[in-house]
Amino acid sequence: MSSAAPALSLPGDPPGGRRAAWIWGIGVAVYFVAIIFRTSLGVAGLDAADRFDVNASALSTFSILQLLVYAGMQIPVGLMVDRFGTKKVLTFGAVLFTLGQLGFALSPSYGMALASRALLGCGDAMTFISVLRLGARWFPARRGPMIGQVAALFGMAGNLVSTLFIARALHGYGWTATFVGSATAGVLVLMLLLAFLKDHPEGHEPPPAEHAGAVYVRKQIAAAWREPGTRLGMWVHFTTQFPAMVFLLLWGMPFLVEAQGLTRGTAGGLLTLVVLSNMVVGLVYGQVIARHHAARAPLALGTVAMTALLWGSTIFYPGDHAPMWLLVTLCLVLGSCGPASMIGFDFGRPANPPERQGTASGIVNMGGFVASMTTLFLVGVLLDATGDDYRVAFASVFVLEALGVAQILRLHGRATHRERDHHVVSRVEAVHVPA
Repeated sequence: MSSAAPALSLPGDPPGGRRAAWIWGIGVAVYFVAIIFRTSLGVAGLDAADRFDVNASALSTFSILQLLVYAGMQIPVGLMVDRFGTKKVLTFGAVLFTLGQLGFALSPSYGMALASRALLGCGDAMTFISVLRLGARWFPARRGPMIGQVAALFGMAGNLVSTLFIARALHGYGWTATFVGSATAGVLVLMLLLAFLKDHPEGHEPPPAEHAGAVYVRKQIAAAWREPGTRLGMWVHFTTQFPAMVFLLLWGMPFLVEAQGLTRGTAGGLLTLVVLSNMVVGLVYGQVIARHHAARAPLALGTVAMTALLWGSTIFYPGDHAPMWLLVTLCLVLGSCGPASMIGFDFGRPANPPERQGTASGIVNMGGFVASMTTLFLVGVLLDATGDDYRVAFASVFVLEALGVAQILRLHGRATHRERDHHVVSRVEAVHVPA
């Protein structure tokens, strides 16, 4: 397969343009707010432990339950997007994650707070796959890698809002005012998408899909799973995403404050550095992959190797605390995990036809969140079992990375061979399209 990405426009490719950017931007705004809500616990973890009087395992349950719901919803959401379209699914998701954030603000007990995070996770689960589908419906296929990375970049901007503003608001205004105030952003994007969002441009309606209840569901899932590219994409997402997710979503702040002796302000600055690095690396990875598809696997595996090296160097550094230069380097490298996880969609997308894109994306997206959920649980349990020994707890990351790398190496050859065959067929069909 050529290292350069094909510039060929396939039959039925949408035109893109300013209107496409506007419509897609509304979907991205919904995702942006969902990320603010998802990651707000990452800067409020210590406050949540005090507010609900819970230990490390109970604190990690907030994020685990949220990610459990998120991961469990990925395939159903993919099927919903393929069947009902983007607007309906995004609308339902925005309603749910806004109610979840509001409920978290007002929860008087640990149990109600858990239920609110589960509701938030359910709504959050409906956003990213919908945005990917929206981009595929409004932009030419050759723009896919860059569109995906830019969507993820705006998601990380939502994370930046959490680290910069939610953390400060918690200190200045308190728990309830901060989370109620942030919930108003969900109402705003809900109004935007109801007023302006459209599933596809005129003249590019998708072909009617067969919907036969359980038979259709089984058929969609089985067909997507049979493609080696879908499974490879899931394992790439699984292996690359979770170290940064675990660090940003919950355990980064406690690790930097309790294990490394930093102030909350300095720790927040390092979390911000992860987000800024993610945004820069995402643009670079998107450009590289759009031009050189053969770079996908080397970028993913290289990111895993660098993450493992810096993670191990930090947690096993001799002495009580790692030096600041090493913590900064770790955070810069963790910033590449999110962009590398997007490569998973670039394996899954060309392996599946348009009517199966949502289902395939759901399978891919499930990978990283299953890994994140598993690691969040392991870290919490190991911290409680070892008396807050972060070296032991954070070493659990290496187990999942080893599993993921083995699966990537096993599937890569089959997936690229199959993709090459799909590409040849697409070129033949494009050449024979009547003028």
